[in-house]
Amino acid sequence: MKIQHVDVNYTNQLWPQVEKFIEAALAYQDDYTVEHAKVYVTNGTWTLVVAIDDDQVIHGAATVQFYNRPKDRVAFIVTMGGRLISNPETYAQFTTLLKAFGATYIEGAGRESIARLWKRFGFVEKYRVVGAKL
Repeated sequence: MKIQHVDVNYTNQLWPQVEKFIEAALAYQDDYTVEHAKVYVTNGTWTLVVAIDDDQVIHGAATVQFYNRPKDRVAFIVTMGGRLISNPETYAQFTTLLKAFGATYIEGAGRESIARLWKRFGFVEKYRVVGAKL
């Protein structure tokens, strides 16, 4: 499995192949729809990353938002669906890709099951996010 980013110019061509992965990743939240995700990817706010096999079949997709803090350039995983970072090899490829975009730190928000999975790759829980509509 190869982890690679999708240039924004090809988002619309590949969207039918990745939409199901992004939609599945968004199923447990109510901040974004899959249509919102497509807009953010096509305008370059989020970066689309895919897991592709030797036959060019996509097996997973993620969206990442990069931003800067005083001490780090953060790669924030907004969505991740399918088989993307399911083993040490794909995780190493994923982090190498993020570093190529200048990232020095990786983080994301997710359900408890995702947090357990990511702990296998060295993630630690920093805080819990809560919210209320005003």
